[in-house]
Amino acid sequence: MSESSTHPLDSSRREFIRNAITTVTIAGTGMASAGGAAAQENNGRGPLADDPFTLGVASGDPLPDSVVLWTRLAPEPLAEEGGMPDRQVPVQWEIATDEDMDNTVGQGTAKARPEYGHSVHIDVKGLDSNTEYYYQFKVGPDQSSVGRTKTAPEVGADVDELQFAFTSCQNYPFGYYTAHNHLADEDLDLAIQLGDYIYEGGSQGPFDRGHEPPREIESLCDYRIREAQYKTDSNLQDAHAACPWLVTWDDHEVENNYADATSEDNAPTEEFLERRANAYQAYFEHQPLRPSRMPDGPNLPLYRRFTFGDLAEFNVLDTRQYRDDQVYSSEEADNSGRTILGDEQETWLVDGLTDSTTRWNVLANQVPFAATDENPNPDVQDFGGGDKWDGYRADRERLLDVMAADSDLNPVVITGDVHRNYAYNLKADFSDPDSETVGTEYVGTSASSFGDGSGITQYGPSLGEPWQRFFNDKRGYVRCTITPEQWQTDYRVVSTVEAPEAEVSTVATFTTDAGDPGANLASERPAQPQQAAVEITEVRPDQNGDLNNEYATVKNTGDTAIDFSGYILSFEAGSQNYTFDDVTLDAGETITVRNGTGEATDSTRYADFGGPVLNNSNPDTVLVANDDGIVLAEASYEAV
Repeated sequence: MSESSTHPLDSSRREFIRNAITTVTIAGTGMASAGGAAAQENNGRGPLADDPFTLGVASGDPLPDSVVLWTRLAPEPLAEEGGMPDRQVPVQWEIATDEDMDNTVGQGTAKARPEYGHSVHIDVKGLDSNTEYYYQFKVGPDQSSVGRTKTAPEVGADVDELQFAFTSCQNYPFGYYTAHNHLADEDLDLAIQLGDYIYEGGSQGPFDRGHEPPREIESLCDYRIREAQYKTDSNLQDAHAACPWLVTWDDHEVENNYADATSEDNAPTEEFLERRANAYQAYFEHQPLRPSRMPDGPNLPLYRRFTFGDLAEFNVLDTRQYRDDQVYSSEEADNSGRTILGDEQETWLVDGLTDSTTRWNVLANQVPFAATDENPNPDVQDFGGGDKWDGYRADRERLLDVMAADSDLNPVVITGDVHRNYAYNLKADFSDPDSETVGTEYVGTSASSFGDGSGITQYGPSLGEPWQRFFNDKRGYVRCTITPEQWQTDYRVVSTVEAPEAEVSTVATFTTDAGDPGANLASERPAQPQQAAVEITEVRPDQNGDLNNEYATVKNTGDTAIDFSGYILSFEAGSQNYTFDDVTLDAGETITVRNGTGEATDSTRYADFGGPVLNNSNPDTVLVANDDGIVLAEASYEAV
């Protein structure tokens, strides 16, 4: 863990801190002194007929002397206004150094106001640095669960170790939050959520966890109900209560693929900005953000920086609110005037990296930073990187130049969005795979989005991405341990999201050494099976909408038969997978899988995915994996 541990406080020390701690709430009416009298108007339950703490508690944005405490009162979380009366309600809060809440060091009363969904954001100040605390809320006779939080070390302090985890993409209808169940059990200083905290559509999914309301959401009331629905998940509540969180958003907190004031369906700007304002307010109401982050209509200042002693500085980015619209050709993506950060945020980021004095410098980022659009076949013209940094190359190149200019920067990008695990070496020039490695990117899979993955795992480079060091298609989260000498990344995956308490394991561990950027496999790589003599002899993308023209042919190039049962042929590196049933491929034999319909034979099978393979989206490759999911062969699409 971090430099210092918690310690008991004597009575004089407790009294000093009690007097020092203050709070700012979203009431915006000034400071409220800790230790103030509890509200008298709520003796007995009053108007709240049920427990108001159905959404749990959370803390976030830790500084050396303060942390934000959060809850929202919602006795009926899926009802309009959460089942709360249209008036402000006093909420008592308390912070202590022990889980039993006996050693109280601060307390006060906040006003939960209807105009903010009866949420409270308490900026507790005057705390000791690098210290563990516990907190709780009360309304009348009702008490919340107890949450654990921790302040950051003093800026510049010697810190021996920091452990955190990051997560993203938690589509509620498509899986249980099994990952959060295990994340809550980790011994963490910090958790980071990198976006897609909710999804805006009306999907119902297969697990009786259908979205409420059951439609695309647009109004403030709709967004409040959707945010609240996600917060009702007990595993997510436990993960929030276990440690402080840093949060940022991606697109689904508002609408898929929106960019600044542009909606995906090109709705009128004024109409979309009203929707964005509703989404931003509901997001603020449900996250442990400081009152200073309160939205102003369709604007919310979300990018910010957190420093943990001399060890690490986290730059939490916002790649949605200020970006230019997505483009879908390499020519457009090369436009030097395009931005994903906006000028002000980019200047803030570059200045922060340039002036940093910490050992490690982290970009907490939404979408893949490494190039993923470099197809090895120059005749394939598809461009699928519009939503990623691929579509904003000038911004990426400027940051790569900053990374290359300072050998002591030790930059690490952590990323969500793509529902898969990746490890990348960041190249000074992605057009030249042999150029200098100037940073490292660790991409985390989804918590539940897309349901259970295929389990396909690839070690080392891919044809389209020679800077790739790892790929895995399972669900989970990423745990990171930082010391002055080394960064360790553990890819934690769950066996299924179809059960809320399934098993978790570490599928791979990578390290990055200080002063030597790049991802190095530290865990044991699975041994190649004896029957691995597999080659993809031909691949063909969809032609003119005829799915039977989308195919791949696999050959047994060995001297003995291979039992193909459970082997996977994956179009688009995990996007659409065909799993072989009872198939044996004799030496020299081939079998073809077509993405279409027809009568299966010994030499031809039909995947019948029911649609084209994501418009040949990147990385434009076909994989073959064995029954353990380990990639045995890879090929790029041929030109049409």
